[in-house]
Amino acid sequence: MKLFRWLIVAAAVLLVTGCASQTAREIGIDKLAPRKAEQTLNTGIRQYEDGNLSTAQKSLQEALHLGLTFNSDQVAAHKYLAFIYCSSNQEKQCRDEFRRAFEIDPGFKLEATEIGHPVWGPIYNGVRAELASRGKVKP
Repeated sequence: MKLFRWLIVAAAVLLVTGCASQTAREIGIDKLAPRKAEQTLNTGIRQYEDGNLSTAQKSLQEALHLGLTFNSDQVAAHKYLAFIYCSSNQEKQCRDEFRRAFEIDPGFKLEATEIGHPVWGPIYNGVRAELASRGKVKP
């Protein structure tokens, strides 16, 4: 019976994280993520939010290397890596990470507060405009 309950919880976690991985992280369900890649992504995001950019960068890169299942998680990893590179005055790497996010999801958009950020907002908008001019992003 315990195994059956665990399987139901695991299935629910996968469903929720697949549909809205940000929401899952916000409510704490992500802690039940069964795969190392997703656990590493969640660790990287927490490290980023705590201001540990160097360790966050390593965790986010490792999560991508381990093979994140969902496109939304891959996009999140690239977005946070872009933020880290932008914050470290590594504009080329920042642009590259935003491009990778758009390659995975042509409809990728930052939140309004993220777009307005003085460091990465203009870089994101520049990459988006460049890709839009080539028909590579969704309006």
